[in-house]
Amino acid sequence: MRMSDSRRLISLTIREAWWRLSRRLVLGRMSFIRFSGPTPDRLIVAPTDLRVIDPHVASEIVAGRFPLAGRILETDGESPFEVDLPSREFAIRLHTFSWARHIRALTEEDDLSRARQLVSRWLATHGRGIKGIAWEPDVAAQRLIAWLSHSPVILKQADHVFYRRFLKSLAVHVRYLRHVANAVPDGEGRLQVRIAIAFATVSMPASGSAIRRAARHLDDELDRQILPDGGHASRNPRVALDLLLDLLPLRQTYVNLGHDVPVKLIPSIDRMFPALRFFRHQGGELALFNGATSAQANELMSVLRYDETAGQPFKGLPDSQYERLAAKDVVVIMDTGCPLSAALSREAHAGCLSFELSSGRHRFIINSGAPRFAGERFRQMARVTAAHSTVTVEDRSSARLSTSRFLGPIITGGVTEVSVTHSPSEGGDSVVARHNGYAGAFNLMHERDLSLNATGTTLRGRDRLVTENGADPDPAHTASAVARFHIHPAISLRQADAHEVKLVAPDGDSWVLTCRDGAILVEEDIFFADPSGLRKAQMLTIGFSAGEQPEIQWILSRRT
Repeated sequence: MRMSDSRRLISLTIREAWWRLSRRLVLGRMSFIRFSGPTPDRLIVAPTDLRVIDPHVASEIVAGRFPLAGRILETDGESPFEVDLPSREFAIRLHTFSWARHIRALTEEDDLSRARQLVSRWLATHGRGIKGIAWEPDVAAQRLIAWLSHSPVILKQADHVFYRRFLKSLAVHVRYLRHVANAVPDGEGRLQVRIAIAFATVSMPASGSAIRRAARHLDDELDRQILPDGGHASRNPRVALDLLLDLLPLRQTYVNLGHDVPVKLIPSIDRMFPALRFFRHQGGELALFNGATSAQANELMSVLRYDETAGQPFKGLPDSQYERLAAKDVVVIMDTGCPLSAALSREAHAGCLSFELSSGRHRFIINSGAPRFAGERFRQMARVTAAHSTVTVEDRSSARLSTSRFLGPIITGGVTEVSVTHSPSEGGDSVVARHNGYAGAFNLMHERDLSLNATGTTLRGRDRLVTENGADPDPAHTASAVARFHIHPAISLRQADAHEVKLVAPDGDSWVLTCRDGAILVEEDIFFADPSGLRKAQMLTIGFSAGEQPEIQWILSRRT
């Protein structure tokens, strides 16, 4: 470990210790009584929920079966909040009540009352003690938004006693979230808390000063987390979609009620739309970088239909640090950055210079993505460089992922500098980028050159290992490298010879990977981001040596 990395690790440890002490002082000893206070007499409005509704899920919940986080919980008439839950992810999904939207698909009065019964059971179990997963700030924030959005269903035919209990709990949620907001770790969770508080101040009776204060805090967080190019500070493409699903209804609620819209809200939304389109492949899927997992195409479209500009995606996102090459119906997206801070790197992946390629309706070259519901072991496996379509040296990641329980899964070293040159021309687009993730361990830099021609029929690639001053490594350098190309599970492979493999989509669209500088091997792989869970896949690998052959060139050509 280099001295600079040692100092960085010490700095991160000191910062984390200070943060934990500050957070403990803020949170103190939580209790329901601490956040008791006046109960609002009514709800003013129920914000819209743009998320997709599934009648099948609604029917399962009414029958006492909860299909959440890739698992199914059979309650056999018991309260789901009083039984052992299958996983932490399941518990989070259950306690957010985001599934309550599905019940809106039902029409029978007895079925609709199920939402009220489940809220009543939650209040009986968790409504008087602020502890555990149920009261983690981001979970409580999502629950507050869900309860406000689906209050017409929850409160339908409710008696006065339940109505008051429900309103009282909403008020407790708001006071609790206001208290802990600044102690929430940096990132999406903190912004989610501010969004929830803003929702509450316009959906429930609140003073003008409370509404303005919530708007000001939301503005501050939007200003910090939504980058000038519209990407989120986590560099996760999926986060923008999740945030817009809440920010769009929030904007409309402010407008409908005649309140002043937070100053940063509309500009932030307007910047996020082009960034979201930037990461969208031709078939409607989002690119899988830095913690992104599968996104339903209809959910993505439910957001993009509010984009009045509907303009062409940018060539690059300089603040989010991504590049895009596009021609005809072919899209290539490349990660050319590193985490913006250690605090924002808890879900970041070691995928610098990885790329994805889509052609027509199909993704051909992908990254393995992040699993939606798998355990921590698979989440960490998905973060390593080998799970991305880029180069690894000596099977090591280009970023160092902390295994410290104290620091958590942050990135503590590796890539700190990435140089990028994007050169559009009439003959096509090209990107040349270089990162220093292997400089400390091997005195090597990885340089990747991608060029897409104007007709979208040929992607030329070059992967090169150089020293920090740009020269070829010493011929005696023993480090070995592997260029990986992860293939989407829907694509079939046909190997013509040692240097050529054909990639074929279900509709016949096909590409051929050719490399004369090394043999192409077909290997087994895992696709982490499939909606159904972990899925078997394949990848193509090309090995080379820093000393003997520091550069390989390869071509992906479209065949008709």
